Amino acid sequence: MKTLYLDCGMGAAGDMLTAALLELLPDPDAFIHEVNALGLSGVHVKKESAVKCGIMGTHISVTVNGEEEKSCEYHHDHEHPHDHEDRHSHGHHHSGLHDIEHIVRDHLPVSEKVKQDVMAVYGLIAEAESYVHGVPVSEIHFHEVGTMDAIADITAVCMLMEKLSPDEVVVSPIHVGSGQVWCAHGVLPVPAPATARILKDVPIYTGRIKGELCTPTGAALLKYFATRFGDMPIMKTRGIGYGMGKKDFEAANCVRALFGDTEDKTDVVLELSCNVDDMTAEQVGYAMERLFDGGALEVYTIPAGMKKSRPGTMICVLCQEQDKEKTVSLIFKYTTTIGVREAKMHRYVLDRNVTAKETPYGIVRRKDSSGYGVTRSKYEYEDLTRIARERDIRIEDVIAAVKD
Repeated sequence: MKTLYLDCGMGAAGDMLTAALLELLPDPDAFIHEVNALGLSGVHVKKESAVKCGIMGTHISVTVNGEEEKSCEYHHDHEHPHDHEDRHSHGHHHSGLHDIEHIVRDHLPVSEKVKQDVMAVYGLIAEAESYVHGVPVSEIHFHEVGTMDAIADITAVCMLMEKLSPDEVVVSPIHVGSGQVWCAHGVLPVPAPATARILKDVPIYTGRIKGELCTPTGAALLKYFATRFGDMPIMKTRGIGYGMGKKDFEAANCVRALFGDTEDKTDVVLELSCNVDDMTAEQVGYAMERLFDGGALEVYTIPAGMKKSRPGTMICVLCQEQDKEKTVSLIFKYTTTIGVREAKMHRYVLDRNVTAKETPYGIVRRKDSSGYGVTRSKYEYEDLTRIARERDIRIEDVIAAVKD
């Protein structure tokens, strides 16, 4: 399985992601030529070597009519766009989401997938701006984030992702920086409000470095393309790219992209557990059913010794990270516990698929699993028991008949 791992220990921006992914291509210069041939008005993209803390990488610069945007990416205006443009006369105009969609869908000579990806990324940014400022998406006007240079950044990343076509994109927890950032309406905390909104439900952290490390554009690209967030999986790397930022810090200001192969599948799950000593077996069984219905991956019980030598039960539930809040609520609702423990676990799983097999008894589903040098198959229990009841025979006899 082709896997892309993005190390965002120094945040991310559109130009940094472009540069990191660019280094994974066999012919980076040809790609730069392709981007410059898109016909974006006044836009010129240039790649150059850069060194951060002794590490060699690539820096991408985008100029519009010969001028490069300022480092602050968070300028926007939804109330007085003309006054705002007068105050920040970079030679750029303000664009709404409809204007950007017109440029992308009607004028960019790229695949339909790339167009959809670009607009989906802009949709994340627009939704965040709308939420932060309490105005409809239609009234959001982009400045730096919406002008031609940012369209170039976002389009370039979407094109690179199409060329690399990873099966899985794993993104590290994102370092967002700390302190404050100057924006159109004043001084704002880091991460900037739109960035914080985009990164909702994403693992982020701050640190000693003062400054905005993750921009709204970088956040939206990571949020959109990430299959999951977490540690680097076990993989055989075949390419490493370093995308350098503009500023210098005490740590190397770069996004690192590692591209390679993971032969087998791993993921991260949460184990939520609690102990109870005042529930009947029937109540525990019903709680397990409700947890499965709520999306739990696994629910099981373990006998436990409780206070005052009372026998009890430990209820263990495995779930995906995004289902944690819902699962915790279900545990409190259907059990008598007053506390739930959480542990993060790495899980090694086989690739699985289901095949529907036509038999004289009707459709029987077969679950096939493979990986780690093994393959195995198993018929769906519910299908086997249905046939056994209908025929008044043993399950073993049904399996033998289905195999024949």
